[in-house]
Amino acid sequence: MKSVALLLLVAAVSAAGAACRTTTSTTGGAPATAPPNTWAVVNGRTITRDEVEKAFRREAAEQRTEEETLAAKLALLNEIIVQEMILGQAATLKIALTDTELDNAFAEAKKNITDADFEKELSSRQLTAADMRESLRRDLLANKVIEQEVSAKITVTDQDVTAFFEANRAQFNRPEDAYHIGQITVTPVREPQQTNRTGNDATTPEQAQAKAVMLMERLKGGANFAELAADFSEDGQTAQRGGDLGYVPVSALRQVPAPLRDAVLQTQPGNVRMVSVGGGHTIILVVARDTAGQKDPSMPQVKEAITSTLRGHREQLLRAAYVNSLRNKAVVMNYLADRLVEAQGKPLSLAPAAPGAQ
Repeated sequence: MKSVALLLLVAAVSAAGAACRTTTSTTGGAPATAPPNTWAVVNGRTITRDEVEKAFRREAAEQRTEEETLAAKLALLNEIIVQEMILGQAATLKIALTDTELDNAFAEAKKNITDADFEKELSSRQLTAADMRESLRRDLLANKVIEQEVSAKITVTDQDVTAFFEANRAQFNRPEDAYHIGQITVTPVREPQQTNRTGNDATTPEQAQAKAVMLMERLKGGANFAELAADFSEDGQTAQRGGDLGYVPVSALRQVPAPLRDAVLQTQPGNVRMVSVGGGHTIILVVARDTAGQKDPSMPQVKEAITSTLRGHREQLLRAAYVNSLRNKAVVMNYLADRLVEAQGKPLSLAPAAPGAQ
């Protein structure tokens, strides 16, 4: 069995490392046309087909239809475009990642893996240790930008807490203990309809495992839980709410399968845990625990819970607005999207691009 830590590290490369090798245009903009291997240009930095194909191979565990494959690659390309815009801000804002921070993250990801297993897995996925390090660097640096430009700018005042309490007073009169829970669901079967913002859907146990460990790695790197749930959770109802289940009473928890119940009861607020049963996976975030009785905003646990909820909602909104603001200011050409439109719904050739093709 592969080490989970290794799978987490590899999954990080899938999502964050696809655009590791970019080139800079001398004009700083995007040409009207581009060679076949150029799939996008972001502020003069080229994202090649080879890079997207490489990332896709890390995520795809089985053959898909041509339409499904292209839809997945288009979604992945958009993620890479967003990351490129965020990383461009790192230079503008003089945000840097130290070698020590990168070394620590890399060591943490592979600490339980033998060198032999590490090299074997790298070879099977056509990756190098340098690929891993660069991917982690980009992911961590992007998170630093979001922390400074989004998370650090969210404020919740005492007046905000009081107003929320008054508007939701009934929620704070609990007949029994309850847990505020968030969840991200990953199933090993195809869902009958799109359940999340990106349309990402695991269809086999192998795909579900790879997707679940990728999400856990992103959470370890500081990714926003609600954003990941909205983008990737395969539960259509909770994904629309950023995975938020609200407060669940203990009596209701006793009715769910024991692994899920125990994961909630044994996890400290603020932490996540993954539960895997029958090829499916549920990533659980315990936001807060609340005891029975009438509450009021003067209680530290009530104030903390309300503050956490308000911060989460505001951060989700500001993060989305920040990314859209960057896109408004960026020079972006998504050539893959243009080619798909020109093809009028007909699949493009999926033959691999020749190594080094331009």
